[in-house]
Amino acid sequence: MSIRHITPVPRKAASGRVAEVYAQSVADFGQAAFMMLSPAPDLHAAAWAFLRESEVAGSAPRLGKEVVAVAVSHANRCRFCIDAHSILVHALGEHRLAEDLLHDRTPARADHAKLVAWAKATGVPGAAQPSPPFPAELAAEYIGTALSTHFNNRMYSALTDEQLLPGNLQRSRSVRRVGAMAYTRTVHRELTRGDSLALLAGIPSGHAPAWAAGTPIATAFAALRGAAVAGGALLGEPGRNVLRTAVAEWDPTHPPSPGAWLAQRLASLPAADRPAARLALLAALAPHDVTDTEVTAWRIAVHGTDADLVRLLAYGAIIAVDRIEDAITGHPTLPPVLTTGEAPGAPRTRGPAGG
Repeated sequence: MSIRHITPVPRKAASGRVAEVYAQSVADFGQAAFMMLSPAPDLHAAAWAFLRESEVAGSAPRLGKEVVAVAVSHANRCRFCIDAHSILVHALGEHRLAEDLLHDRTPARADHAKLVAWAKATGVPGAAQPSPPFPAELAAEYIGTALSTHFNNRMYSALTDEQLLPGNLQRSRSVRRVGAMAYTRTVHRELTRGDSLALLAGIPSGHAPAWAAGTPIATAFAALRGAAVAGGALLGEPGRNVLRTAVAEWDPTHPPSPGAWLAQRLASLPAADRPAARLALLAALAPHDVTDTEVTAWRIAVHGTDADLVRLLAYGAIIAVDRIEDAITGHPTLPPVLTTGEAPGAPRTRGPAGG
């Protein structure tokens, strides 16, 4: 995997929160997680904590959660995440299932097929959502895995070349099987819930979700939301309104690509606001289309740093994830657009049922 547009913090040079995330993710997940987020240590830690507490730790079968992660990644066309999570299914010993998931074939077992259908439907928030194919007591882990994957897909697609191995060697089935052996021990480890939460100290939180109330998942997601929403300060108020309106009207059955839709959204903005708004819109709705051209135009306009870029893209990603969360959990979609005087990135408010 090559990281694009930013320079990540190398493992050997990492210190503080970034070093702690690297160390814990290597131990618990088998690799240093989310290096492309490392210029923004709060986002880096929160994204790792949300993935760990949802997908890696907990009571739900790890295999079922990996099925969800692969299916969501197919819905978002995130090649890196499809390949990576399929290899983890291999590591769990389910080789036929791993190949079916990789190639987007319906799994042979009905329970796996139902998880795939549910997970893919989460990528179409305007459509009817199927009934969850898991018991209520495991819902937080499955929903958390789906939402974590939706966020991560966007960040990997925007900031990497999406090649899991150099030359796409993972395209070879034998390489996939051998590569999976490196993760066999970690995928079978039983982890203590909540061990990642110490990494979140001092990170302002957004609202915690009711669907995960009382779990480390809720704390981790609130931290991710708080860290990502803070990136809204890098957009002017008109840009935030354009982004939220676009996501509220988003029809994922017709995936956008740069062109008329993007120009139309940006037309109402002052020229100085367009480069940042363009990146946030792409991160939310078409992250594969974040190119050097868009990033360079933004850097020239605002002299933005690597940390700023990560935060801006994360803001677009979390706005899309918020709409997906609302669709999964049956809540109304996005709140009204910001009004004059509202604080940038102000947390959304909901009634007791909404977290």
